[in-house]
Amino acid sequence: MDLIAQKELPESEGADDHELCRAMGHILDRIGDKWTIMAVGALSDGPMRFNAMMRKIGGVSHRMLTLTLRGLEREGLLTRTAYPTIPPKVEYELTDLGRSLIAPLTLLADWAFENRPAMEQARLAYDKEHGGPAK
Repeated sequence: MDLIAQKELPESEGADDHELCRAMGHILDRIGDKWTIMAVGALSDGPMRFNAMMRKIGGVSHRMLTLTLRGLEREGLLTRTAYPTIPPKVEYELTDLGRSLIAPLTLLADWAFENRPAMEQARLAYDKEHGGPAK
């Protein structure tokens, strides 16, 4: 069953299925992104500065973390607070909306951890049967 088809917009919004799919696609692109998930996880313990987040996440480039944080701020998932100090101090913190993502992302991470071995086995079996990765 189509997950998006299970949800309906109120009639007053007048969106058709295509508009709803596009809207859902935009949201899923934002919250399903690898770096978004890592940033939300890093911020789940409270406010953090940029460099502390880079260290905690590991492997993310300065540019990619900057773009991710800007996107999350734009979507209302985090706030950026600049303090007028020398040197400047900037902290990032999840909003209530951003914190509401922690539970579903934790469930997803738990599912991934639990099912990783089965998926790896399936991948190896597929590659053996089909002569390599899917193209």
